[in-house]
Amino acid sequence: MSSIDLFYQIEGVREIQHLDVEPETTIASIIATLGKQHDLPAEALLVFLEDGDEPLDHAGHIKHHAGPAGVKLHLHRCKHVEVVVTFNRKTVEHSFRPGATVARVKQWAARKFGMTDEEAGEHVLQIAGTHDRPPVGAHLGSLAACTHCNLGFDLVPDERINGAPETA
Repeated sequence: MSSIDLFYQIEGVREIQHLDVEPETTIASIIATLGKQHDLPAEALLVFLEDGDEPLDHAGHIKHHAGPAGVKLHLHRCKHVEVVVTFNRKTVEHSFRPGATVARVKQWAARKFGMTDEEAGEHVLQIAGTHDRPPVGAHLGSLAACTHCNLGFDLVPDERINGAPETA
């Protein structure tokens, strides 16, 4: 088996990073390498599969988690990110793992607010108090700092441009 494409997000870094790893590479080795590279304490880092519910075993090998397109991971010191979503003056709260995507949170929130799929498709999550609308594939842990391990969103209408104006 050739190398595995490892795509990851890590605490404090919003961009998706890439690393080629050998199939026999352990999760502990990945933690050590990336902790050092991103100046985070390796002994405190947990590794989650994207949208995964439990941290990966440090003794495990990456090959057991990879698919044909590689593997997507998230590394963070928080075990959970406490998320608050506000819509129409109503608020819902839930705890997610740091590897949960913005898309997963939006889907959960839309159900909680009783939205249809069509209504949900016309809304996006925006970080509370900002105009920042993170991409749907962003991991919550890339948006939440370890010392707080929480994140607030507003569910807002998506701004769409319905075509160019007519010219005479």
